[in-house]
Amino acid sequence: MAGQRIGAVLTPRGFRGPGGGRVSYVQAPVEYRGTTVQVCGLWPFAAGSGTPMVGTPIGPHLRTGATVCFDPITWFTRAHLISQPSMFVLGRPGLGKSTFTRRTVLGLAAQRVTPLILGDLKPDYSALVARLGGQVVKLGRGLGALNPLDVGALGRVLPQLFGAQAERVRAEVRGRQLTMTAALITLARRQPVTDHEETILATALRLLGERHADTQPPLLGDLVTLLATGHPDLQAVTLARGEDDRYRAAVDPLHRSLLGLLDGPLGSTFARPTTVRLDLDAPAVCIDISGIHASDERLQAAVLLSCWSDGFGAVEAAHTLADAGLAPPRLFYAVMDELWRVLRSGAGLVDRVDELTRLNRGHALGTAYITHSLADLEALPNDTDRAKARGFVERAAVVVCGGLPQRELHELAQVVAFSQAEQRMITEWSTPPSWDAELGQEAAPPGQGNFLIKIGTKPGIPVHVDLTPAELASAVHNTNQRWHHNTASVELP
Repeated sequence: MAGQRIGAVLTPRGFRGPGGGRVSYVQAPVEYRGTTVQVCGLWPFAAGSGTPMVGTPIGPHLRTGATVCFDPITWFTRAHLISQPSMFVLGRPGLGKSTFTRRTVLGLAAQRVTPLILGDLKPDYSALVARLGGQVVKLGRGLGALNPLDVGALGRVLPQLFGAQAERVRAEVRGRQLTMTAALITLARRQPVTDHEETILATALRLLGERHADTQPPLLGDLVTLLATGHPDLQAVTLARGEDDRYRAAVDPLHRSLLGLLDGPLGSTFARPTTVRLDLDAPAVCIDISGIHASDERLQAAVLLSCWSDGFGAVEAAHTLADAGLAPPRLFYAVMDELWRVLRSGAGLVDRVDELTRLNRGHALGTAYITHSLADLEALPNDTDRAKARGFVERAAVVVCGGLPQRELHELAQVVAFSQAEQRMITEWSTPPSWDAELGQEAAPPGQGNFLIKIGTKPGIPVHVDLTPAELASAVHNTNQRWHHNTASVELP
């Protein structure tokens, strides 16, 4: 045999003789990479690639047991696995969507990223934010107020800016005020605002901004008063030409809608000055709106929209100060839960949500959109809104799927490429829980805590969210606390 020494005897410890002995180094075999079709015949000498080890530890891989690390910001900034820091989370209720998202919130907070929970409905995140030492703001009837015409954190940085930068921020503030006011009117009347009405609103908001430049921000009542008086600039944009009847015909629909906002189903939540301002210096911020009853859908949607607008404006303010050298650079992570509640509250609200998110020009912001399934978005009233809502999923860099029924998964497969095995796995996770005869109660759903992390057309990463003993001992991951508290002292039959 070529290379073998003549007369040498091979033993279990190597060749016997001078220079022989045990081999202490085993040369690694040659490795080849190929698709499953190309290397399937080499089994069992093939191994899958490792899971990403950069980001927040989520739990074990469901096939290999390897630890899976993930969060949208780390995968974007450090791992360079995605093109933008955004994710869309879908799954049936009770399977752990909030727990998955809370884990990313906790991991990013440890990396000095500021999580912003812009509307906590159950609440799912307020306990965690409180444990992190963050700010928890409670909103609802009798709990607090949000002024949609407040300049917010973005307007409050104007005194520190000069020249073109100040003008840009001033225009940004007006744009956000217009978007928010038009969205609230759309919710109140359940019909979108026309382009002519937007022109009237834009002019009125500009006039109010000039009047209140050095005073407290205007209120919706001030906007109603301005429309009633008929300022010459408003007369001009309505083409009234000095005729009061023409002016009233143009502004009366807006006037009625604004009066409805002040005295109608949305109550006084938007008629008073903002009670609590967001503190972005806190480790985390949560706006708790669990005080709004679930049946009050329009108020929930209106407050969610206001929270998102206020939160994105505050992030833009922090970035503006950093660009001007007046504050250190910051990273933020915005969680937008229950997206479907806003989108289904009225025609045209998809455009308003899209405007609010696109108005955020800062790049140092990761976003997480959470809803039950794509069917929530498909239930919108017209094809245009449905197509735009699908765009939220299509633009997300990462789609995280919990258990979904086959019918809903089929709709999602039109947007996200799933293999047959992945579809079968996600459908199995949606199986209802069985009855545990020994404990006399339902067992945990088979898909609880299981998620598939999908990036484009790449194979998904199936992972199970493992809670640590500290998490299990605390109440931050229990979204059914009221049930447990109310049944603890009640003897059930």
